[in-house]
Amino acid sequence: MFLPLRSYQKELLDNEHIPFEDIKQNMKELDFINTWLGGHKITLQGIQHILSSTSPAAGKVITICEIGCGGGDNLRAIYKWTAKQQIPVKLIGIDRKKECIDFAREKINNPAYSWICADYEKADITAIAPDIIFSSLFCHHFTDVEMTDMVQWMKCNSRKGFFINDLHRHIIAYACIKMLTQFFSKSYLVKNDAPLSVKRGFKKRDWLNIMQHANIQNYSIHWKWAFRWLIIGK
Repeated sequence: MFLPLRSYQKELLDNEHIPFEDIKQNMKELDFINTWLGGHKITLQGIQHILSSTSPAAGKVITICEIGCGGGDNLRAIYKWTAKQQIPVKLIGIDRKKECIDFAREKINNPAYSWICADYEKADITAIAPDIIFSSLFCHHFTDVEMTDMVQWMKCNSRKGFFINDLHRHIIAYACIKMLTQFFSKSYLVKNDAPLSVKRGFKKRDWLNIMQHANIQNYSIHWKWAFRWLIIGK
């Protein structure tokens, strides 16, 4: 099984009316996975790449928006890094699941953050005008056609650039995450969805096709450990 084609089997997390405690356990474990398997590091690389290529004025507040923010762990990692670099930021998290936004608000109490409960394409961010828009482990929930619309939206609504941090569809990644979650996870959502997420992930040709159909030409694709893609659009 070399996973030549993307799976479109629905993940459990995409269902409605999941108990809040189950969502919380899922968010905690995803934060752990992102921390120890390098997901947050890749997100920070996306931020650094765009900032280094656009040279923002010293002291200028950079507005960074994440779509599909979940529990806000990516934005928290960004805040810690920008604080060390003395880069003032405003962080916006958008997610359609109220449970995820409630969890983020419960865990993060900081005026630098704003939370919006809405589908990303329906969120009113005109007045916000984000410098950077990104997603992490979000795109694999969508079809290639839906992804075409998403990257166009990200490009049109970001002033400096956008990036995507998502999964490489690979048999080794699938086998490893299935084994790890079966042994160590306490979340039925993670045990089911983490391996399925890899099957819903991408190969490089998928990204090339999506960007071609979206008519986006100024972008780069980078493979990252552990089995991630970092796609950066300017």
